Amino acid sequence: MDRRRFMATTTLGSAGVLAAPAVVTAQSTITWRMTSFYGPNAAFYSTGPGSAKDLIERIQAMSNGRLRIQFFGAGELIPAAEGFDAVSSGIVECNYANAYFWTGKSFAAQYFTAVPFGLNFQGLNGWMYDGGGLALWREVYDRFNLVPFLCGNTGVQMTGWFRRPIETVEDLRGLKMRIPGLAGRVYQALGVDVRLLPAGEIFPALERGVIDAAEFVGPYLDRQLGLQRVAKNYYTTGWHETATASELIVNKAAWNRLPNDLKAIVENATAACNVISEAWCQKNNAEAMEDLVRNQGVIARELPDAVVARLRAETVKVLDEASARDPIVKRVADSFFAYKAKYDQWAAFSEVPYHTKIRVS
Repeated sequence: MDRRRFMATTTLGSAGVLAAPAVVTAQSTITWRMTSFYGPNAAFYSTGPGSAKDLIERIQAMSNGRLRIQFFGAGELIPAAEGFDAVSSGIVECNYANAYFWTGKSFAAQYFTAVPFGLNFQGLNGWMYDGGGLALWREVYDRFNLVPFLCGNTGVQMTGWFRRPIETVEDLRGLKMRIPGLAGRVYQALGVDVRLLPAGEIFPALERGVIDAAEFVGPYLDRQLGLQRVAKNYYTTGWHETATASELIVNKAAWNRLPNDLKAIVENATAACNVISEAWCQKNNAEAMEDLVRNQGVIARELPDAVVARLRAETVKVLDEASARDPIVKRVADSFFAYKAKYDQWAAFSEVPYHTKIRVS
């Protein structure tokens, strides 16, 4: 064979072994649309470390652009509360929200965001990733053609802002309070006049006296709303949302069409944002809380033990009633609280000594 033709049609490896010419295959780009319960510029949820947009950027970078996701904040493509149905029916491929917005579909969804007197961030992750929680979540959502993922967490949330101090259970009776979800049902049992208001309406309602108290998230995001300017009693215990998880839901058919490497990228990107978002909250809440108390006249308070005890008793009633009505809710609740019992025993040897004996105030 002519030497030049031989060299032109083969490649000689360093060890003298003939190597086959490289084969380059084109990989198609997949484009999804992500809607959200939150506005396009909402801090923590839509922008910043661990947010929906951060998640999108991580997926696109990790996939080298093979999986691209267009983001639409609440109202830009569909109304905020229609994300679940839009993904279920395949109108869009995915949605960012919190599972407890969908308790009308199944009360079990509450457990995959937060239940009063529930698990903290570490405990919730343990139950989800290693205690059977994620498998139950996917079982609950499967009949809606959805695949859910943990993708964020605020950590413990604050009880809220009160214009007047709360000293007894009677102080709650007749109180007008902005508080959504399951916590609102519990407060109602104690005589609270519960109001459902979007974030943008909380400050003016509190300022005008339309409401007497309000719960939102935590020091950083609450301060952005300016709530410290119209209510100075800032209560904690975190009883109602001890760790509030965000979810990414993906249409089941769209998920099944992904190749395995892109599925792994989505799994790992959501897990990363779950941790990164909570870390962001810890840092920013610590700084905001210091500012609120030191510079803005806010009084940090804890709910009295007697009030917390009544809230706990009413929570147990609500959760027990929900479990009695639906077998899948009971399975989820039993799994959650069985894990919590074991986690609490471990925390008594690990976290509690840290907070009571090691931590420097």
